[in-house]
Amino acid sequence: MMSSEKIKLTHPTRKINGTVQLTGSKSESNRALIIQALSHGAVHVNNLSEAADTVIMQNALALADKAAPEGLTTIDIGPAGTAMRFLTSYLNLKKGRFRLTGTERMQQRPIGILVDALNDLGADIQYEKKTGYPPLVIEGGMRQRKGHVAIQGDISSQYISSLLLIASSLEKGLRLDIAGELTSRPYVTMTLNMLQEAGIQHEWTENSIVIKPQSFQESTIYVEPDWSAASYWYAMVALSEQGSVLLPGLKAHSLQGDIAIVDIMAHFGVASSFQEDGLHIAKVSKGSDQVYFDFKECPDLAQTVVALAAAIRRDISITGVETLKIKETDRLAALKAEIEKFGATIIAEEETYHVKTSDVVYPPQVTFDTYEDHRMAMAFAPLALVFDEVYVNEPLVVEKSYPAFWDHLISQGFQISK
Repeated sequence: MMSSEKIKLTHPTRKINGTVQLTGSKSESNRALIIQALSHGAVHVNNLSEAADTVIMQNALALADKAAPEGLTTIDIGPAGTAMRFLTSYLNLKKGRFRLTGTERMQQRPIGILVDALNDLGADIQYEKKTGYPPLVIEGGMRQRKGHVAIQGDISSQYISSLLLIASSLEKGLRLDIAGELTSRPYVTMTLNMLQEAGIQHEWTENSIVIKPQSFQESTIYVEPDWSAASYWYAMVALSEQGSVLLPGLKAHSLQGDIAIVDIMAHFGVASSFQEDGLHIAKVSKGSDQVYFDFKECPDLAQTVVALAAAIRRDISITGVETLKIKETDRLAALKAEIEKFGATIIAEEETYHVKTSDVVYPPQVTFDTYEDHRMAMAFAPLALVFDEVYVNEPLVVEKSYPAFWDHLISQGFQISK
């Protein structure tokens, strides 16, 4: 029985060797579920993620389907950020009146840019409490007023994906103009590619994406295993004395931006080989002496890489991580606090963050906090391969994206106790 409060991790041999079957990508799964819901049965989905966020999305869509035309239907998505953003658009197309809410932290995460864009198109969305933040009250059955909208590209790519997912179901379609630089571009590309798999065509010229009104086609979307989850195994192989892992189902051509971990981890001495049975990763060398890493297209990998670099006393500088401040927690502040527990630190210089490791020590035990953030737990757990004892507070946060994480660690020689 996993403790919900605190667990102790050790790894007696510090060697890893085996096969780990990762769950389907949460990012792909949540897009696929919206596409399936909009397709009225034409689109089928295989290999859905087991992540809590995906289960939340499924339950929310089922609740929206059952909503009575009168009265207010409350949909509480808890800590699921993707569900909050995608449903903010989707619920406008349903008949009924909806209250969309989430955890206390979710109510502190901004949604105003997306709400403004939708209201501009003809939606009727009100704020229940604080302007710009959930909970939202959404009047379904939206009448589209106009067919184009502009949205900032450097805040959250999920706002853009949220609008693109409903675009073909709007009577005028949608021309989306992206203002400024687009961060996390692979996630927007993922959305468009998945729509295309389901028969929805688009045109993307310079900063404008156009999707005309059109119907979904009979199709099956296969959800690839989760590259974000794979990143933690790269860290474990890098930190091991000897390590090789097979991750079935991962392919060299992926819709997921986090495939960037393949190139990043080559610099940390982990080689990747794509074969018929999946991705083989192995510890081969010290890697390179590269210092600068840009996470603009893959911000979810930053915690894994920072924790790894700090633990092996390697100074690095990272950029492209501004969006981390509005995630499950302020991830930059959380990272700094946790690596300081063993002597590393992060120094901010405008939008570049320098990880300094000259004062790193290896205490016999260290306790890491998780800040209600699944990625904090999974980024720091691999450090049990270099510290004698690692304690992780609130370990059940991993259920948000990778429910089998601790079981998979046990299968690879980690010892876990309350």
